[in-house]
Amino acid sequence: MNGILNVYKEPGFTSFDVVAKLRGICKQKKIGHTGTLDPDASGVLPVCLGNATKLCDMLTDKTKEYRAKLLLGCVTDTQDTTGRILEEHPVTVAREQVRQAILSFVGEYDQIPPMYSALKVNGQKLCDLARAGKVVERKSRRITIYSITIEEMELPFVTMTVSCSKGTYIRTLCHDIGRKLGCGGTMASLVRTRSGQFRIEEAYPLSEIEQLATEGRLESILLPTDAVFGDLPSYTVKKEFEILVKNGNPLLPVHLEAGADSGLHAAGAQGKEAGDSLPEGAQIRVYGGDGRFYGIYGWQKMQARFKPVRMFLG
Repeated sequence: MNGILNVYKEPGFTSFDVVAKLRGICKQKKIGHTGTLDPDASGVLPVCLGNATKLCDMLTDKTKEYRAKLLLGCVTDTQDTTGRILEEHPVTVAREQVRQAILSFVGEYDQIPPMYSALKVNGQKLCDLARAGKVVERKSRRITIYSITIEEMELPFVTMTVSCSKGTYIRTLCHDIGRKLGCGGTMASLVRTRSGQFRIEEAYPLSEIEQLATEGRLESILLPTDAVFGDLPSYTVKKEFEILVKNGNPLLPVHLEAGADSGLHAAGAQGKEAGDSLPEGAQIRVYGGDGRFYGIYGWQKMQARFKPVRMFLG
């Protein structure tokens, strides 16, 4: 099978556990996830099957949304409530101070990854070093918090929804908010509600996926590989030129049949002129005459051709 499953990861499972379980359910080895979730966290985990595994790195880059519960007055070694308590402080700050401190993190900021993470330093995972009692220097990373909505504030707890860029650690955000308030903070719970176009309302737990597989209906919830490129214009390669696509060769505008949404409405010289009007690097979806999705091509203005960007031939 080729495509993407929107999996609801339940607490207690690692992202690797989900992939391992799905390999058994789907009876195929070529499966990969699109970004880890902490074992105690739950929520959206898009999983790619077959040729869609080529999407894993692309989907990891997408905007994420989380619902997190912040606990003020507590600092732990893991930056969440599963860790060892390092500090405890009374929470005497006013609600408005808390609100202002939280919202001050909207925008770009340099975040230092936590020791309890899967990032590697000199070939070693930080979490392995942390479990061995070692703390090493970590370089900060520029991340972006697009928005924070405070859903509920019952101090010392604050529930908030955070929209952020890839590479953001919500645990560390909670820690940093607590540090800014001077009382410390840690993450009490985390749910990923969205990853790119995949939303929690449309996610399936492993138990339901297994049941659908047993009934032979798994493909009913399998999103086609090309679905994530729905915002790109689509083209069909002419039958006599399909060999070029199958070999991963560049395409000229004359090789393509225009789609209604393509912006390329004619062949020959007119097609070339239409192609020339595209900005450098503009991407398109390319299909065969039978509707098979071949891949993503990008426009090269100087060469007046479309070059393969990511092919899905497997």
